[in-house]
Amino acid sequence: MLAASGQKHLAPIPSVGIAVISVYIAAQLLSDVASLKITLIAGFSMDAGTFIYPLTFTIRDLIHKRLGKTAARTVIIIAAGINLFMALFFHFTAWLPQDPSWGLGNEFTAVLGPVWRIVIASIIAEVFSELIDTEIYHLWQSRITKKYQWMRVLSSNAISIPVDSLIFCWGAFGFALPHDVVWSIFFANVIVKGAVTIISLPSIYLVKEQPAKLDDSEPLV
Repeated sequence: MLAASGQKHLAPIPSVGIAVISVYIAAQLLSDVASLKITLIAGFSMDAGTFIYPLTFTIRDLIHKRLGKTAARTVIIIAAGINLFMALFFHFTAWLPQDPSWGLGNEFTAVLGPVWRIVIASIIAEVFSELIDTEIYHLWQSRITKKYQWMRVLSSNAISIPVDSLIFCWGAFGFALPHDVVWSIFFANVIVKGAVTIISLPSIYLVKEQPAKLDDSEPLV
């Protein structure tokens, strides 16, 4: 059947866009699971998810660059929903009765049974910081300059990373750990995330800019 002449054509998501979205969500999930472990490196306490989570800010910028602001916001909210579902599913699997011959039920629950203060703090921090990152990236791109793409990433991450770390560290550990340990986790998070940001800056050039004929008001799917 032919589409009505007045019907607006939907723009397909390019393969590179699908790939970047997939990597973003995978990095979110992996970092949330890894955050269940608190490690000590060079005298700093930090959650292990710190080593992969910072990549999500630059990957988000890639989504924004290729698919636009609306797509970036949508992916952030979807990723938060998937993270919440993952925590609920782990809670469900930990609740299920175990086979006596397996013998690892307590260990499974101890490791993957969700600690809800960490889950909620993580999701809130992710959503707020990534949306802030989106607005700063868009402001730089639309009001300042389209040149120096690496500066978009650096400027947006420079604000969103401390916001993310502050919300997560104090929300997840503020009532469970001594304050000096929480601040240690915070500063370690900011340092590591900042280092990962600098290392990942060149990756912003891996994808092409969003085609000019597409704007954020046009559906991509």
